Amino acid sequence: MNRGSRDRRLSGWGGESGRSGEPGGPGESGDQGKSGESAGSRLSQVSRRFRLRRKAAALADRFGERSRLAWLNDASSRIGTTLDLEQTARELAEFAVPRLSDGCAVDLLESVLRGEEGERSTSTGIPVTRAIAVASVPALADLEPDPIGDVAVHPGALSTDRCLMRRESVMVNLEAPADFLKVAPSPRRADKLREKGVHSFMAVPLMARGVLLGTADFVRAGSSPPFTETDVALAEELASKAAVFVDNARLYGREREHVVSLQRSLLPRVTPKTPGLTVSADYAPAADAHGVGGDWYDVVSLPSGRIALVVGDVMGHGLPAAATMGRLRTVARTLMTLDIAPERVLARLDLATRDLEDEQVATCLCAVHDPAEGTYTLASAGHPPPLLVDAEGRATFLDVPVGAPLGAGVIPYDALELPVRDGDRLVLYSDGLVKDRHEDVDIQLDRLRDSAAAMAFGELDAAGLMASEHDAEGRFDEAVLLVATSRSTMPDAELRVWELPGDGTAASAARKLVTEQLELWGLADLSDITELVVSELVANALRYGSGPGQLRLLRDDRVMVEVSDTGPDLPQIQHADLQDEGGRGLQLINMLCRRWGSCRTTTGKVVWAEQDIPS
Repeated sequence: MNRGSRDRRLSGWGGESGRSGEPGGPGESGDQGKSGESAGSRLSQVSRRFRLRRKAAALADRFGERSRLAWLNDASSRIGTTLDLEQTARELAEFAVPRLSDGCAVDLLESVLRGEEGERSTSTGIPVTRAIAVASVPALADLEPDPIGDVAVHPGALSTDRCLMRRESVMVNLEAPADFLKVAPSPRRADKLREKGVHSFMAVPLMARGVLLGTADFVRAGSSPPFTETDVALAEELASKAAVFVDNARLYGREREHVVSLQRSLLPRVTPKTPGLTVSADYAPAADAHGVGGDWYDVVSLPSGRIALVVGDVMGHGLPAAATMGRLRTVARTLMTLDIAPERVLARLDLATRDLEDEQVATCLCAVHDPAEGTYTLASAGHPPPLLVDAEGRATFLDVPVGAPLGAGVIPYDALELPVRDGDRLVLYSDGLVKDRHEDVDIQLDRLRDSAAAMAFGELDAAGLMASEHDAEGRFDEAVLLVATSRSTMPDAELRVWELPGDGTAASAARKLVTEQLELWGLADLSDITELVVSELVANALRYGSGPGQLRLLRDDRVMVEVSDTGPDLPQIQHADLQDEGGRGLQLINMLCRRWGSCRTTTGKVVWAEQDIPS
């Protein structure tokens, strides 16, 4: 371009844009001679002024861009501080006010609140959303938004039709009364918006990883400027960042729910009937999904009214710990069902734990209650000490010999036999009950003892004691709790124990005892079968066990008879041929009774059989 053409272009720009009295304006176009200034000088001033204005505009735009970027960057640290879905939504609403808007409401899909991925639609085809968070400046505090937790679907509203159905952002400047009806769910709410001076509305969808999560609505009122396309773009950027945090919270909540559901499914659904013992149990999951997985308890009914109580804790969390817990609980329950002594159960569990491929380690405490003897037999594998609260309210930790944790490979284990009285309460728990990030475990143990003692004269149950010891929001480790109360009287159940002679009269004496007792209980119809069963059990004790010891008869929802002896060998069903004279006793018991079994004791063994009571 030559100098002349350049001057012509500048002269033309100045003539069009200049104002009267300014260089290049119409007032000076014909007065060059009077001013004494050359045309080149005037054009140079105009060009310089144009460059300064353009530079100022560019600087202003760059400052605004930097401010927006800094604000969006701040959102990454202000939103999503926790993995709680509702808290994340509240942080989004509070962050948008007052910098972006004067009011903000966040609605999430109901399926998202359930941890699901998908859009549950109403009969109208609109996804169901619920109001989760609201924030506003004080002047808009009484706008009456949807109550938190209520369904927030409003057919016909722009935020519903555009954001939920078409997943598009929407911006409306509210001028005419009809404009308010487009964004408000009802005429009354539209009138409220007008009264408060709301003049601009904006709504954006919350999308993350291609999944619709909900919507965010923004309003401006009073002297605030209306929303612009720049504000819409800024809101979309903010919604995009916040949606990722919301989706993370959704996925986290779903994972935690899965782990907790698995954990609860592996625990006993109901506590079995326990004659001579009242048992209550409670489980409290950790607030963090990574703190869930390894704690368990079990209550197992044993022959002759005995009850086995088991509490364990797999070291570790998550699905692997929950799976290991399920396997160990199954093994422990099987061993307890065989009526094996607690110390021997722990020894077998240690072997089973070492066989697991993931090399887990666990603690465990086993206790067996015998209502006839009025005793507990306890054994511990690295577990916290149990607590005994007597009828007078004194709480004491029991000095149970503590063996190595399961999986450590250090056996055998020692047992403690503890006599108990009517009303005594045994408290078994996992270490999650007494763990705290800020206090020593001894302080927590003392607090547990004091809480149990304070509740001793009231209703000391697992749920109440758990609530007194745990804050659900601050719990970082799961916990199980078992409270067993001894009862000398057993409603709906009776237990009789007799010492049998060690000679040949034992069988006839046993038959007479059970027949008379069944008649007293009104169960004479069971006398014939029970006489046959007790005769076989006594004969087995005479032949293989150096004579019978005790005879026990228990009536609860079933009738159980048990005979003890000093022999070490457990009986087994024999395959008797037609010409054999013996070997059919256990076959008869197996055919006539609901179930039967045997187990070793410290002095020998017991053999028992159980019958159903006719309705």
